[in-house]
Amino acid sequence: MTRSANLGFPRIGLHRELKHALEAYWKGAIDAAALNAAGRQLRARHWQLQRAAGIDVIPSNDFSFYDHVLDMTATLGAAPPRFAGITDPTALYFAMARGTEAAPAMEMTKWFDTNYHYIVPELQAGQSFRLATSKVVDEFLEARSLGIETRPVLVGPVTWLSLGKSKVAALDPLSLLDRVLPVYAELLATLKATGAEWVQIDEPILALDLTAAQRAALRRSYDLLQAVAPRIMLASYFGALGDNLDLAAGLHVAGLHIDLVRAPEQLPAVLKALPADKLLSVGVIDGRNIWRADLDGQLALVSAAWDSVGPDRLEIAPSCSLLHSPVDLDAETDLDAELKSWLAFATQKLAEISALTLAMQKGRPAARPVFEASAAAALSHRQSPRIHKPAVALRAAADIRLARPSPFAVRREAQQQRFGLPAFPTTTIGSFPQTPEVRERRAAFRHGRIDATAYHRFLETETERAVRLQEQIGLDVLVHGEFERSDMVEYFGEQLDGFAFTGNGWVQSYGSRCVKPPVIYGDVSRPAPMTVRWSVYAAALSDRPMKGMLTGPVTILQWSFVRVDQPRAETCRQIALAIRDEVLDLEAAGIGIIQIDEPALREGLPLRRSDWTGYLRWAVDCFRLTASGVADDTQVHTHMCYAEFNDIMAAIAELDADVISIETSRSDMELLEAFRDFSYPNEIGPGIWDIHSPRVPGQGDMEALLLKAAEAIPPAQLWVNPDCGLKTRGWPEVEAALRNLVETARRLRGSGAR
Repeated sequence: MTRSANLGFPRIGLHRELKHALEAYWKGAIDAAALNAAGRQLRARHWQLQRAAGIDVIPSNDFSFYDHVLDMTATLGAAPPRFAGITDPTALYFAMARGTEAAPAMEMTKWFDTNYHYIVPELQAGQSFRLATSKVVDEFLEARSLGIETRPVLVGPVTWLSLGKSKVAALDPLSLLDRVLPVYAELLATLKATGAEWVQIDEPILALDLTAAQRAALRRSYDLLQAVAPRIMLASYFGALGDNLDLAAGLHVAGLHIDLVRAPEQLPAVLKALPADKLLSVGVIDGRNIWRADLDGQLALVSAAWDSVGPDRLEIAPSCSLLHSPVDLDAETDLDAELKSWLAFATQKLAEISALTLAMQKGRPAARPVFEASAAAALSHRQSPRIHKPAVALRAAADIRLARPSPFAVRREAQQQRFGLPAFPTTTIGSFPQTPEVRERRAAFRHGRIDATAYHRFLETETERAVRLQEQIGLDVLVHGEFERSDMVEYFGEQLDGFAFTGNGWVQSYGSRCVKPPVIYGDVSRPAPMTVRWSVYAAALSDRPMKGMLTGPVTILQWSFVRVDQPRAETCRQIALAIRDEVLDLEAAGIGIIQIDEPALREGLPLRRSDWTGYLRWAVDCFRLTASGVADDTQVHTHMCYAEFNDIMAAIAELDADVISIETSRSDMELLEAFRDFSYPNEIGPGIWDIHSPRVPGQGDMEALLLKAAEAIPPAQLWVNPDCGLKTRGWPEVEAALRNLVETARRLRGSGAR
């Protein structure tokens, strides 16, 4: 009988209960026992919700207190040596994620092409591994105690190793495979002995271009593991198997999951390649976006699979874990009714999976209400006048110059004449701490408890405080602090046409950090200036240069739930034109330094190299469109988050930003090697303070990083700044760290480095 299955459920809770518990624990307000109790409560609620929704195959070990890759690292006993003195497992886990006063956190980067961050495994030659935690088995037994049989989820050994890094460039992560596999085998054998019939092993690297070594490692791994494990459902997602299809189909596993949302075209080839003894899990409900599924269209895909493999070898599932979706649309009591009818969050996606399964088991009439709602939503969307705006489409089709008036060398001289900045100029990335008072005043304004006059007076006070502190500390280029902004994407989306917002549409970014992506449902345009007021107000408070802060079009696109009825490139160009209008208004208002953040540029890169050229062309063009209208002496900055830049350096240079700032402190400036090897021509600010950790780095730490940066980048091109914005940090640590940062720059100026 065809079964419904889920690959993973959001961990954070409908009201972000996980976030609140974590932050209370980190502040010392609750102990580890209370934190674990909060985790048990969330897991029980989510397992029971899935059972009630009619899901036959419910996952366990999809819950994490910080990150599932970090969980696997902890399970394998792979903590870096610098944490060797920490014996308490909970303290060790969070030390790896967040660092300590004595040791920096592990590196963090994006999970494939999502906005979710994972903690990068640190690998060493001769490293030993052991089964260090019982989390996987404990959570399986925990679910069983509630009367729920689950399928435990693990990150696969080849994906885990492939995501890892070593400080020694010569170390091949896969050289550690024979050391890792016995631990996986022990864990899987324990699960089998405990009564687990199936286990889900995620190998999303199967959607990538694989090396011969990775292919061999996959074969070796599953040759070994299948002999001791429960039946293995091998899960691939985020793209087509492509040239890895024969490999995946031939591995010694009992089932194969494929993503038919990202790559529906792969189904015929998969059906042809799949051996007769394997189950097929078809991912037909989008785990990464929030639009209601076209159930009739997806039913046709499922029916094709049914006809080929038969009912007993078929599972119906989401494309990937629902980790990337908000929890429950029913909590959106204030959302526009028409728009709400077009959407499905994780809980509603479970209902869609169950409806498809029921339709296959008993016929479409058995699931009529859900199918009818899907058809009505599709009709409403096609006929809605709010979607397409002819004037927006006409402007987006216009030919607009994408290049700055002069090359960088000319612009640099004009900007130096205008601003007169010293060597190693200091700045921050944009935001300052969003204190409880800031959040409370914003909530009070939104709920009508204070009026606009009182709220704006408060924002003016906070902005002036931030400006005065920056002056006192001695920063060279100031920012206004962004106290009026709840989120770097949401703030702009709230002021653009074509966007809508949820009240509880939270998804996890990492740890306790949650974001509430806007919904891009229609054509995008800018009705009025968005940031000019606060930039101009702040600039009037100081004689020092004030940066205008904007979020770039690719990042707004990537960090939103995007409409699927037109190409993403078209939507991105519409956003770029709106941001261009804002850039020109800032310049006209006298703001001479404008930062257009694009932390998601690398994140949006397709997983297969063969698809890179088209994406990079429109992504780069959209950024250049935002900045190409300004004069030579207007300095354009951009900021990028943790990413591998080596393979897209030409595209980054083609952005032609005057200054780029990047997160580099966790990687010990390793990311700068790409800029050195490429001979990056413009200026660059490598982050020397990891703001994702509560640790305040000393001047010695910062100077060491900056000197290392100067080995890769000519000192004349270097700026000095934190890794990222400071909204999540507290004022005492911000002030202490920024004083160290400014003093570090002054010391290097005094040393004559230039």
